[in-house]
Order: sequence, then C-alpha cells, then structure tokens
Amino acid sequence: MRALLRFVLGSLLLVVLAIAGFILVVGGGLGGERHLRGAVATEAIPAAALSRRSAERSARGTDSEDAGSPPMQILFGDLHVHTSYSSDAFVFSLPLLQGEGAHPPADACDFARFCAELDFFSINDHAEYITPWQWDETKQSIRDCNAVASEPPDLVAFLGWEWTQSSPTQLGSERTHYGHKNVILRDTEDDRVPSRPIGAGRGGMFPTDTLGPVSWAALRSVLSIGDFPGDLGPYRALSRYARDVAALPSCAEDVPVRELPADCLEGADTPEVLFRKLDDWGFASLVIPHGTSWGIHAPPAADLADQLAPAMHDPERQRLFEVYSGHGTSESWRALRDTTIDSEGGLECAAPRGGYLPCCWRAGEIIGERCGDASEATCERRVRNARQWFVDAGGGDRGRLVVPGTHPNGWLECGQLAGSFQPALDYRTAMSAQYGLARRPANAAPGEAGAFRFGLIGSSDNHKARGGGGYKEFGRKTFGDAYGLRADWHELLSSEQAPASPEPVPVAELPPSAPFADPGSERNASYYYTGGLVAVHAESPQRGAIFEALEARRAYGTSGPRILLHFELQNGPAGPVPMGGTATLDEPPRFRVGATGAFEQKPGCPAHTKERLSAERVALLCRNECYHPGDLRVPIERIEVVRIRPQVSPSEPLAGLIEEPWRSFACDDTGSGCDVEFEDADYDSNREHVYYVRALQAPTPAVNGDPMRCERDAAGKCVRARLCAASGPDFDPTDECLAPVSERAWSSPIFLSGP
Repeated sequence: MRALLRFVLGSLLLVVLAIAGFILVVGGGLGGERHLRGAVATEAIPAAALSRRSAERSARGTDSEDAGSPPMQILFGDLHVHTSYSSDAFVFSLPLLQGEGAHPPADACDFARFCAELDFFSINDHAEYITPWQWDETKQSIRDCNAVASEPPDLVAFLGWEWTQSSPTQLGSERTHYGHKNVILRDTEDDRVPSRPIGAGRGGMFPTDTLGPVSWAALRSVLSIGDFPGDLGPYRALSRYARDVAALPSCAEDVPVRELPADCLEGADTPEVLFRKLDDWGFASLVIPHGTSWGIHAPPAADLADQLAPAMHDPERQRLFEVYSGHGTSESWRALRDTTIDSEGGLECAAPRGGYLPCCWRAGEIIGERCGDASEATCERRVRNARQWFVDAGGGDRGRLVVPGTHPNGWLECGQLAGSFQPALDYRTAMSAQYGLARRPANAAPGEAGAFRFGLIGSSDNHKARGGGGYKEFGRKTFGDAYGLRADWHELLSSEQAPASPEPVPVAELPPSAPFADPGSERNASYYYTGGLVAVHAESPQRGAIFEALEARRAYGTSGPRILLHFELQNGPAGPVPMGGTATLDEPPRFRVGATGAFEQKPGCPAHTKERLSAERVALLCRNECYHPGDLRVPIERIEVVRIRPQVSPSEPLAGLIEEPWRSFACDDTGSGCDVEFEDADYDSNREHVYYVRALQAPTPAVNGDPMRCERDAAGKCVRARLCAASGPDFDPTDECLAPVSERAWSSPIFLSGP
C-alpha cells in the first residue's frame, strides 16, 4: 500500500488520471452495475450418467452392512465455494489482478453439476459484506439450482456463508483469534433460513472507517487507472458494491435476530455470539472450521484451545473440521518453535529442529552468506543481530525487511511444514486437526462433551465459483486461488530492489509497517492447490440424507480425487461402528479399512456436458476439461493409521499422545483396492482413544506438489528454491508447477473410551 500511495503521489499524470477516474467511477451518473445471480442451465445430468456414477461408488460394499443397517452410498461434494459476492473474490476478479471477471452464483451451480459432476455443494460467501440484495440473489440461485435436479437428485445445493474472523497480528493485543468457519444450512425456504447471514463484524476490505469515505472512493478510482479510458465496467461495479455496503448500518447488538431490520449487516465478534444467534433462529445448521493452520490469517500464537473455552464451542453444530482445501492441509501437529524465552524473559530466535527452519534463523543465515571478508566476530554479531531484530520486528513481512535485498526464493522453506503433504502457508501447528483432537479444555474429564470430537472433511475454498475443481491437476490460476498483478501493474508498483547489504537493518530504522505486498510475488502463490472434496456415507442422495450423514460424521475428506474409503470399528458393543462414531469399549478394538483409488481421467468433457452447456460456456467455466472418468483406477499404495490419546488434563504434554502414523500398511493394489484389518493390543480403557486412517494413492503429478521446488543437499535440506510465482518476472503462464504427490483421503475419527 505504501508503494501504491508513493507511486500515486509521485506522479502528476496519475493524479490527473485519478481525478478523471474518480469522476467516471464514482460519479453520480456512472455508478456501476450490480452482479446479477445469472441463469443456471436448465437440464440435469442424464439418467445413464447417474447410473454409472452410482455404480462407481458401490464398488467395495458399504460400512456396517452385516449389522443390518440401511445400505449406504458414497457421495462427493464441496462445502466451501465462493462466488463474486465475496468481497475478496470480487476484487480478485478485476483486470488489474488478471481476473476473469465476475463469477456469480449460477456459475457455482453449473460448474458443480457439469464440470465437476458433484453430488452436492454449498455457496459460502464471506458474510461480513453480503448485502441484503446479494443474500436474496444467492438464495434464489440455490433454489434455481435445486429446481433443475432430477429424481433422485443429480445435485443438491446447500445455502450457507462464511464467518470470517481473524487476528493476524495479535502481538500485544487482547483480541483472540478464532479463525474462519463455514455455516451450512439444511434448508433453503425463506421461512427456514436466517433473514441475513451473520458475519464477524466489518472487516478491512472496504476500509471506510479507517480511510474515510472520500479517501476510499479515491483509492477505488485509482484501481481503474491501468484500464483508463477503456472498459471501466468492472471498476464501476466495485464502486457500486462498495457504496451498497457503506450504506448499510451495522445491526444493533442487543436486538433479537428476528426483530432486526433486513437492511443491516449482522455481526458476531466471537463464536459464542455466532452460536447464540444461530440458536435464536432455531434452524438446522452446521459450523465447520477451516483454513485453521494458514498463517496468512492465523498469528503465530494462535491456539485452537481458545475455542474450547466455555461457550466458544458448540458440539452439536461444530461436528466437522476442514482438514484440507485449496489453501493446503491443516492436519498435522508438530513441536515447532519460532522463538524461545531467553534468560531475561524475552523472546529470542529458536534454532532449527526436526527439519523446521524458523524464518528468524534464516535471516541470520542470509546475513552470514554476505559476510565476505568480514572477521568471524563481526560476522557472528551481524548474524545474531539479524535473528534478534527479526523477532523484535514481529516476524512476517516486516521481519524480512531486517534483511534488505532478498528475493522470496532466498528464504527457502522457512516457516513452512517442510516435507508434509501440500501444507498450508506459514503453518500454525497449534491450529491443526491433530492438536484439536488431542487438546482438552480446562477441567474436562475423558469423554466429556466439550472436547473436540469432529469429523474430517475436505473442500476447495475456491473463489471463482468452481467447487470440486481437483478432478484434474491443471489450471492452477483457474481451479486454485493463485492471484497476481497484471504485468503492467506489477511493473508500475514494483519498487527498486534494496541493495543486498551485509548489515541487517535495526528495528528502529524500519518503516512503521510492511510495504505493499504484491500478491504475485509473495510466497503464498506456491501454496495454493486445486482443492479437496468432502465425501459422505449416506442412505440416499437426498438433501436430508446428506445432511444427516454430515451431522453423524459419516464423512471423510480427500485431496481432490474421488477415493472410496470405508473405516469401521468391528467389535463395537452393539456391532460395527462407522467412521465418526463413538463407543465405550473395555477390550482391544479391532478395525477394518477398505479403500479404492479414484478413476484415472480422460481428456476433455463427456458428451452430456457438451449437450447441455454451450461450447463457449464449457470453455469459459470448465476450461474444456471436466470430470471424465475412464475405466482404470489409481492404485492405493498405503494405508496409514493415526492414533491420538487426548490429554487427561490441559497440562499433560502432547508429545507421545499424537502418533502419526501409528501403523502403516503397504498395499498390493492391482486395481481392486486395498483392505486392511488391525487391532490395538495396547488399548487402555482408562483413557479416551481416537483413531483415523489415511488412504494414499500411488504418486501422480499435482499443482504445487512441491511448493518451493527445492534443490536439496545429501541430507535433504533445501539449499535453493524456485517458487511458483503468479506474476512478475518469475511468472511463467505455461508452468503448472507440477510435482508428484500421493493424493489421499482422510477418514473421520472413531472415538473410544472405557465403560
């Protein structure tokens, strides 16, 4: 932002253009058009294609059939899809960010039905800036989508939103980070859904409160300069959207939800308030935490245990956890440390441990590489200062300013969960699924309600209305969320590289805040993936059956491929217990796992998609590549079992309680899948045990499969990196940044305790 303002203020020509842009963009006569919801395609998937889909999912039998329960079928969906009604997606659609243009709710329906061929999906736009008009459009589009469905449904569309709370700095602040949560509503009728979505309060996308309405309007006009005097329609639409939001007051805090006016923005600052408001409405809903370990939003000190405080966790609604999305995995806990406490009680840089490289330590390494002919004592002083000043600066972008003249590649894999499967950027280990499953709230007894007992799912978090886009690994800027400035904007806004000084910069000499971060050159472009899926074991493809399966945690997640996964406790007190279930057991548990790899994909799109969508729409929305299964499946290479013994008390050390993997079984899969049975002979009925499994396919190429594309030394240490840029001089539009990975599925856990 500083570079942007410096650029505008430093050029008289741009000031003139800004004024002209202001007149055109925010002038009374050219206020811009709203993004309409669009029209969904009017034909469903044909019966023959649905029959094949059903046959594909029943290839391995079903959980608990021997117990006489109703036969289950596996259905795949995406419960995290954004359209251009999300404020960030709206901005990302602009030409200056290489945007494709608007993707309204109808795109989400058509993509899910015809490009990805999902069984169900939901729209989850950020509630903080959803206007009443947008909410009405979203509800109607969801109904339009469901009205097209065949019987049984070829697609079920759920209504929802995202509650987006964040405290990314939290340094010296009393504000607790609670993270992002998707709210999924069971029903869609007007009298069965809230009158407005509930956000986390006004955020920073439309910063009228901080910049003032005139300054914010001027900034919006500046955004259009690069396209002046051409097509300013997208920027006028942004201006219209911003004005619509600015005209809405915040809803009163102490008024019951049903008595609030329709034309206000409703907020809930904490999960406690969110749950209370949902209780007031009384409608069936699920609340799903997601992106928890992503360091862009979660501060280094973020701790999932904060959400186990009284009233911050609703075990009836918060029954699922998004372990994987297009923003990476949030599965694994590691004993990672960026800082330690020094002898005087202050923070100092922690040394690398277990393959984890703190960025403060890397700051010292970079300075050390620049020592040249300096004496050993001088070099050691510089290195020591770089590490400490990085910590004192608060880390992150500002900390990196301590070491001038660096390229993002130069920081290697610092701050990352290196060596793990498609990790979230700047990984926050105390926000991971394993940590949440192991953590105990204060004074909780084993098995007591209030501890996290969530199932594991995947979804996409795609911001271009393309849910379930991981069926093929291509289009990293279409099916993933890598955004970058357009080339002309990148050149204009890129300030000169600071010289690579051998001396670190003292904190007192740093600017008061980090400079404008170019989204094309920052490292997060290397940590965006094509997204995952949620699968359910449901009695039917009907709305109620899908929602019931989600509530029961008969669900699992995949990293994109449609892997079939079954996991059950065989010797439950009343018979087999499926994934997501609970049981009391006083004997060693016995488990069964069955997994079948996803179908290999054929190029292009099936004939029925081309018959129902125009060639132009197939090209625009699907990029001429759809879910198009062949006859061969990718082999399952390995089954891994994770065992977690939750804390007996909050003070019990986590080390040794999370065993990952606890067991591993190699599979000799020739195309028919892999079956595994195992027993825990060391089961202790005096404490709770949690088990879940991962089914890993044979390696196949994936977008950003190796995020930093490291060259490694003999010990496996990253010595040279080549990030996957989204814009700028390092951006190659033909490079999909593919690397082999073992795509996988994560079961929901089975929770056991003694009688």
